[in-house]
Amino acid sequence: MKKLLEEFKAFVMRGNVLDMAVGVIIAGAFGKIVTSLVNDILMPIIGMIIGNVDFSSLEIKLGEPVEGAEQAAIRYGMFIQEVVNFLIIALCIFIFIKVVTSLQKKKEEAPAPTPEPTKEEVLLTEIRDALNKMADK
Repeated sequence: MKKLLEEFKAFVMRGNVLDMAVGVIIAGAFGKIVTSLVNDILMPIIGMIIGNVDFSSLEIKLGEPVEGAEQAAIRYGMFIQEVVNFLIIALCIFIFIKVVTSLQKKKEEAPAPTPEPTKEEVLLTEIRDALNKMADK
């Protein structure tokens, strides 16, 4: 049992697992923000433009209502809201990836500093210069 706990601890403490956990937590919070943006800001505006339509209440009733039970319905308005949620999240992720990619390209394009010449290169340069001086005389 102790070995199993040690292996689990090693697994959890690996960098990529911790990074993934942080990413999942941030994604969950980001998803709630986007859901609020869509439900509380965008969909009312879109509904007003279309003609004061509340998308969350759009549905197609199926069959006859039964006493004591909610009538079956296809809630396509909720589906439209979820599609808008997805498109906004996808757009945000796309923009984020574009920004990160452009920043990485800028780092790659920066010229590397020229390395200092080694002692051998300095010595060979001095020998070459001395030979050129002797040849000019």
